[in-house]
Amino acid sequence: MPFRFTGFADEAEKTLAGQISTLREVGWSAIELRLIDGKNVCDQTPEEWEETFATLQAEGIEVVGFGGQIGNWARPITTDFQVDLDEIRRVAPRMRQADCKFLRIMSYPNDAESPLDREAWKAEVVRRLKELCVIAESEGIVLAHENCNGYGDNPGGYLELVEEVASPALQLILDTGNNSLHDHDVEVTWKYYEACREQITHVHVKCAKPGPDGGGHITCHVDEDPVQERIFKDLEATGYDGWLSIEPHIKAAIHAGKDVDDSGEGRAVWVEFARRLEALVSGI
Repeated sequence: MPFRFTGFADEAEKTLAGQISTLREVGWSAIELRLIDGKNVCDQTPEEWEETFATLQAEGIEVVGFGGQIGNWARPITTDFQVDLDEIRRVAPRMRQADCKFLRIMSYPNDAESPLDREAWKAEVVRRLKELCVIAESEGIVLAHENCNGYGDNPGGYLELVEEVASPALQLILDTGNNSLHDHDVEVTWKYYEACREQITHVHVKCAKPGPDGGGHITCHVDEDPVQERIFKDLEATGYDGWLSIEPHIKAAIHAGKDVDDSGEGRAVWVEFARRLEALVSGI
């Protein structure tokens, strides 16, 4: 079986100890880091990071990716670019220390209140990504663009960025549910996958199905969304041997301010999601 499994365990538990315990429960030994006690790992002080890294080392946990904030939903194109420059320079040494190459980014949503015209928006996104990629290349890390928010939230936009930025440091995280949830149609995710298959360096697993009222799509388990099996089968057939990283968003959605609570429900759902994913993949 070519795939390896990991996930954003901050959707299961708030503390790092709880996140590691959740990984142990499903038999995994790798993590994508994002929130630890409510704080993004990229924003930790040097002392906080050293404590985090020491714990991960002691527990034998591999770090697959950092859930960065560069160009994400909270940083539109009008955000001070220095914030992103500071983040990549702060986190790159930590990534090298952890032998981790993926820094998750997005591509700057347009400003909702004072939007740029499309060409100006694209030009500024390209300018920023080019500068960030120069740093990433020098640091030996990958800016892994997720198909979520920003100019590259659609396949055409992302491929335009690839052409304009022209850097090996810009690669694609394919999230298997974002486009389905945004457009209320799982076929939109399949179309993104088909158009950008050659760009994929990493895969996040999120799933969608129509809501109970028949309107918008909602998150669900992997075997309730038919596009998941199609993508996994094609990944396997075309030689992808990387990670499947779960981000269920069923009980917690970090970007929406819906943090995991202390009821234990988030962990139970995360564990079930992991096991159902393994079952589906084993069938493939």
